[in-house]
Amino acid sequence: MTEIGRDEVLGLGLFFEDLPLGRRFRTIGRTLTEADLVGFVGVTGMTEVLFTNTEFLAAESDIKRRVVPGAMVYSFAEGLLVHATMQHTGFAFLEMQLTVHGPTCVGDTIHVACEVIESRRSRSRPNRGLVRTRNQVTTQDGTVVLTYTPLRMVKARTEG
Repeated sequence: MTEIGRDEVLGLGLFFEDLPLGRRFRTIGRTLTEADLVGFVGVTGMTEVLFTNTEFLAAESDIKRRVVPGAMVYSFAEGLLVHATMQHTGFAFLEMQLTVHGPTCVGDTIHVACEVIESRRSRSRPNRGLVRTRNQVTTQDGTVVLTYTPLRMVKARTEG
């Protein structure tokens, strides 16, 4: 029998000290489904015909597959990263630049390749660090479909 208070908790996020300049990692994959698209469009109100009208896709769009919004791809990428890196340690999302390189469609499997490109101790909060990553969202065939560079405030194990 174990005591809950003494058991190691798995799934906690990375601390500032775990994210030095140059560290690289990759998340698990996630296949984007029709249900994901319908739910996302419904929740956000993004009812653009590109996402909701298969007749439009067939007749007028250059892309014939079910396209998903770049905002959905970004949101799902963040979800993959939260589970892998930010539980209990990510405190603030401060800013980012985002570029959509190409379409992502229903049935594509995405993962996020992450590289730490800035890592410094917070001056105003010595028990926190500021970490910027370059996140490349890639599909199953290796195509980079989205890149973004968030700056986050992250919990540190020690005061600097």
